[in-house]
Amino acid sequence: MDKRFFLALLLTGAVVILTPVIFKRQPLPVAPMVADTSASSPAPATTAPNVTPGAVTPPTIAPRAAETPVASAEEHGLDNELAGFRFSNHGAQLTRVEMPKFIRLGTENGVAELEHGTEPMLNFRLIAGRDTILLDRVPFAVTRTAAIAGDSTSRETLTFTGSLGSASVVIRYALAPNDYLARVTVETTGLPQPAFLLVDLPSGFTSQEADTTEDFRHLAYAFKEQGGNAERVDFRKPDPGERLLRPGPLTWAVAKNKYFIVGVLTPEERNSPFAELHVTGELRTQKIATRARGTIVAPVGAAPIAFDLYAGPQEWRRLLALGREFENSNPYGGWISVVVQPFATIVMRLLLWLKGALGIEYGWILVLFGVAVRIVLWPLNGRAMRSQMQMQRVAPLLTEAQKKYASDPEKQRAAMMKVYADHNMSPLSGLAGCLPLLLPMPIFIALFFVFQNTIEFRGVSFLWLADISLKDPYYITPIAMGISMFAMSWIGMRNAPPNPQAKMMAFLMPPLFTFFLLNFASGLNLYYTVQNLASLPQQWLISNERAKVAATSASKPT
Repeated sequence: MDKRFFLALLLTGAVVILTPVIFKRQPLPVAPMVADTSASSPAPATTAPNVTPGAVTPPTIAPRAAETPVASAEEHGLDNELAGFRFSNHGAQLTRVEMPKFIRLGTENGVAELEHGTEPMLNFRLIAGRDTILLDRVPFAVTRTAAIAGDSTSRETLTFTGSLGSASVVIRYALAPNDYLARVTVETTGLPQPAFLLVDLPSGFTSQEADTTEDFRHLAYAFKEQGGNAERVDFRKPDPGERLLRPGPLTWAVAKNKYFIVGVLTPEERNSPFAELHVTGELRTQKIATRARGTIVAPVGAAPIAFDLYAGPQEWRRLLALGREFENSNPYGGWISVVVQPFATIVMRLLLWLKGALGIEYGWILVLFGVAVRIVLWPLNGRAMRSQMQMQRVAPLLTEAQKKYASDPEKQRAAMMKVYADHNMSPLSGLAGCLPLLLPMPIFIALFFVFQNTIEFRGVSFLWLADISLKDPYYITPIAMGISMFAMSWIGMRNAPPNPQAKMMAFLMPPLFTFFLLNFASGLNLYYTVQNLASLPQQWLISNERAKVAATSASKPT
């Protein structure tokens, strides 16, 4: 492997670093600051909300006396084979979700749950005229409707009915029989207009992971505007007290951590009820932002507001089956998601297909995947390496032509073109030889993001690795990756003309990559190590071919 491979890596890094500087993304608009609706002290009344589509700025005022807290809440549940949704009769809140098929990987044992202490996973508020009604302070009457036996479309339903003086609100949850999905309808009567429903997404999650810090780093709100791409606002994005406004209409919006999400989706058969999303930064007690507030605004009209609620794991196939591009509810790659997301999708499809077709552990699938990628790229890599050999042969002739006609640029250019023509090459041959070496990079980058959030790898063991989604506790895989990378460089320099720069890069890059990947997912290091090892035979063959060419050239009479 010569210096041009490392030059290509450096150029790739430059593109990654400079792209956001040159092509700056437009910041989300910042909405005006408003009072905290959860404050106990009264806030002055504000004017009625602006009803302009896509620019809803609802007011907030203190709760009315009738909304003071009542007796302790009652818990009600909806259950299926996959999940247990738990609700409070205060405000019809979704308080937590039990997921029996997943376990806690942290210090606590037991079934994984979507929860955040005493805070709800989904909360409702109403704005009616100049009043803000906090529904979590309103006790609701609860009725249960069982699913009709033999009817696949029938769902068990909880209906919450609340009285707001002369007005009323009815909230229904109907849980799908074999999914983490519920249909939610909100129907109001007697509210002064204009009126808005505010749906508060989770302000955070109690971590269920062994690496709590890594879990918190993935806290974010994600959303998709109708006709647009999925976007993400990390909890750390807004400063404390700053509110970011994302106008809609929105197809969906979610709150997420590393592996789980709680989100609302526009029903496929209806227009979007979601006018906009507000994200507000919260005070931080540590370096990593663990809290934020995300609120969806839905105008209240004569018809009930209906949407789907998903609260469960980020299982790629399950999210894909829901449609509405919900598989992108965890946008990969941040500002380079437009480039990374397609490759991540391809990688996920291939890995899941291999798992289904072969039925073996994901660790072995990564080994096979790494070997398969190298086999597919074998012809291109061989062509690139032979192009490098040609460039090494013609390099002295080009240097000689440059020196001979240094004073005459036209003759110099003609002499260099003749050298290229005599060897069936062009000035672009060197660049063309480097491009195949970059082909594995998109897959490598996609795998990096896939391992960050793919729940299919969560808790999966392989050989000595307890969890391939976490770093290697013994650092075997990153060290093996570095050694295999050095072996590639060393074989690549065999029988090649002396090159001090290539030698320096061969000794410098493996330690740098080892250090860079030291705390990354062990599965990612495993894949990259296998990639390097699978390329060694081709490197050895090309090295021997280079020696034969050099011997043949030396035996020819001058």
